[in-house]
Amino acid sequence: MSARPVLSVDEPNGPVRAVALVLHGGRSTGLGPVRPLQLAVLRMLPFATSLRRAGARDGLAVARLRYAVRGWNGAKRSPVADSWWALDQLAARFPGAPVALVGHSMGGRAACYVAGHPGVRAIVGLAPWLEPGDEENTVSQLAGRRVLIVHGSLDRTTDPASSASFARAAENVAESVTYVRVEGERHAMLRRPSLWHGLATGFVLAVMCGKTPQGTAQDQTTNTLSMALAGQVALVV
Repeated sequence: MSARPVLSVDEPNGPVRAVALVLHGGRSTGLGPVRPLQLAVLRMLPFATSLRRAGARDGLAVARLRYAVRGWNGAKRSPVADSWWALDQLAARFPGAPVALVGHSMGGRAACYVAGHPGVRAIVGLAPWLEPGDEENTVSQLAGRRVLIVHGSLDRTTDPASSASFARAAENVAESVTYVRVEGERHAMLRRPSLWHGLATGFVLAVMCGKTPQGTAQDQTTNTLSMALAGQVALVV
């Protein structure tokens, strides 16, 4: 029996006004099934928890997608079909609710490829895996979307320069795009976790729920969020 994607959704107690879809990372190739306890999956749990805790009062549902297989797999772009399927499921379950995508590494790449889904309003790419050809295939999908890309300066798994280039290419297409370079940080986002969580959560709640940065993140993060929400293209923290 072939592996299938799995979508888990945590709903607030009241009406759902917006949805955050969390997309985990993976490998360049791999047809083995994704397991719940694999590191790429576990790495995104704190982001989902942060979004759920901060957004529940404002009607934010938090969805987590587990892909069918672990790899991108070249032209197959395996997680893209799974992500589009998840967006269709969410649209059917919560009609009219806008969606923010929060993806790490391969999940950030998948988010760019499904940004054109009618429900998507915001994209947060965390150390996204972006290749030169991705700009041609995805930037046009960012029209009308707000985009935040965050990348560690010492990342050797995915390329921060590619993220910066992608942000520049999207600048004149997206409603807004900001690239944040996190000094001294690597791909796993472990050195300054509260910064990563605060930026992702604060951006999603500001764009999707109208929250101010002061109400969604620690003081050290609010200034960066405020500048990103004001449309500043490049920031260093």
